[in-house]
Amino acid sequence: MRTVSRLTQRVERIPFIEQEDYSLLFVLPGLFVFAAFMLFPVLYLVGLSFTDAAPANLFAGEGSFAVLTFGEATFVGLKNYTDVLADPEFWNSFGVTWLYVATSVALKLGLSISVAMVVTSDRVRGRRIMRSLIILPMGLPAIFTITVWRSMFSSADFGLINQLFEQFGAEPVAWLSTRWPAFFAYNVTEMWLAYPFMVIITVSALQDVPEELHEAATVDGAGFLARFIHVTLPSIKRPVLFAAILTAAASFQQFLIPFVFNQGGPARANELIVVYGYREALSFSQYGRGAAISLIAVVFIGVFMWINVKRGKLADGVSDE
Repeated sequence: MRTVSRLTQRVERIPFIEQEDYSLLFVLPGLFVFAAFMLFPVLYLVGLSFTDAAPANLFAGEGSFAVLTFGEATFVGLKNYTDVLADPEFWNSFGVTWLYVATSVALKLGLSISVAMVVTSDRVRGRRIMRSLIILPMGLPAIFTITVWRSMFSSADFGLINQLFEQFGAEPVAWLSTRWPAFFAYNVTEMWLAYPFMVIITVSALQDVPEELHEAATVDGAGFLARFIHVTLPSIKRPVLFAAILTAAASFQQFLIPFVFNQGGPARANELIVVYGYREALSFSQYGRGAAISLIAVVFIGVFMWINVKRGKLADGVSDE
């Protein structure tokens, strides 16, 4: 109590802060951390996107803070943005990214709802054990899981998927060196990484569905499929939509899967937009161009999130009608 009273006495001596604003002092450490690790990098990226920054000029100049002032990089205005928007590679990456988001979200929704229906069914024994096993992929490092899936889709003799194909008399597939098989491999791996989160949300939503609704539908003669369409789906729509939007945003920013599999190949055909920006910045040493690509991606994902949250009325809560 003495420590608190002493702190209060010291705060009361601050002339430029009103007494009712003392609580703001407790927010300052959090604001400092946010500015240091979030706000400053974003502002630096914005500034970098208006320059011709590259290793030759960004790290040039005298003093320890030369990089913070962009070294000897030259201001080029909107040139990086116009060059990116005029680049066919950008539009290929942009289209592939949105196609990847659409297909991966559809697969994740289908798998998660199916698994959630199984582990919440009264006819299934060992549901608690199954639920604990479902979340195991969340405890594994993403790079480890992706590397394992890459070996499974390998075109070599030890590739598990091709071994299964051979067992059924099918021809092996060059998964990572052909465009659409590689794109399919991305989707399967993304589905595996994200389905535990989706299942947790879906299971929670299914447990909140009133049993009386199913009983009333059964009395009216509705079968399993009719109850699923007219009772279950409308009841879990809001939470599942919320989870789908979050996982769609994660898919839009996916980097590890295409980069570890084949760096967005073959021949940059499957380069998702984050991989495209990374390679432009680091592989081709165009830091300003890479910064512009990153900011364009941020704008698109921000608009996507805003539209979905607004149209889905998710700001009012996932359970409100």
